Amino acid sequence: MQDKTPHSKRFLLASDFDQTLSFNDSGIVLSELLGASNFEEKIAGLSRTHFVQQGAELSYLLLHDPEYRRVRKEHLHEVGKRVRLKQNIPLLAQLVRNLDGSQFAFYVISAAPEEVIQSALEGIVPADHIVGTRFQYAEETGEIQSILRVPAGYGKVAALEELRARLSIPHDRIAYVGDGSSDVHVMLHLNRCGGLTIAVSENKYITEIARRTVLGDDALGVAIPILEEMLDWPASRIRGLFESHGHVLHEWDTARTDTVKFRTITAAPQVAN
Repeated sequence: MQDKTPHSKRFLLASDFDQTLSFNDSGIVLSELLGASNFEEKIAGLSRTHFVQQGAELSYLLLHDPEYRRVRKEHLHEVGKRVRLKQNIPLLAQLVRNLDGSQFAFYVISAAPEEVIQSALEGIVPADHIVGTRFQYAEETGEIQSILRVPAGYGKVAALEELRARLSIPHDRIAYVGDGSSDVHVMLHLNRCGGLTIAVSENKYITEIARRTVLGDDALGVAIPILEEMLDWPASRIRGLFESHGHVLHEWDTARTDTVKFRTITAAPQVAN
């Protein structure tokens, strides 16, 4: 069916995965599953040498490190089931589908293995809205043979631009959410083009670049700068939207950083948008 949504009402929300939608790094979860040792030291060593793009270190280990060469597709699916996600990602995905007639396409762009993200977000984000690291596997053994795609560093810029062109969405209607140094390139690119960049950690490399920073354990928090800056909603309307879905903004301290806590209510009044 042809999309008849006016272009002026269409937006793109793109998010990183590890430590952005999740609390922990999928590489750490995989290492625990395998009983592999010194994961963080190995990642730090690769980062210091700048041998691979920041964020692509796990992919390098999967292809070259003896402890990780035994990983198969089923291991990655299991990691996705074990990753601890932030609260209310399903509600965030539901909310942005249609906000007062403005529709956000919700995509995940991450250097984490595609199978991990798909498994973790099954039933929340469609598989074709997930752009992760893609491997080629040997048919006979299931061993990882090569890397077909790594959305890390400048690779995230390329992935975002491909999505933008395919969806015909201008840069100033794109929001990107990330947590660390692997998001620097895409945030700098989007800032230059007039988009909205949101950091969800206190990583100094990111907070100095992102236009907004949202701190909290609830994924709903990133909706606040989107509603404020992209849709020009006042605070009262934002509070009303959350309350209509059973969530009260318990704490909301705003400077350049939004520190957000929600309190769930059992019987929520239905507040009109």
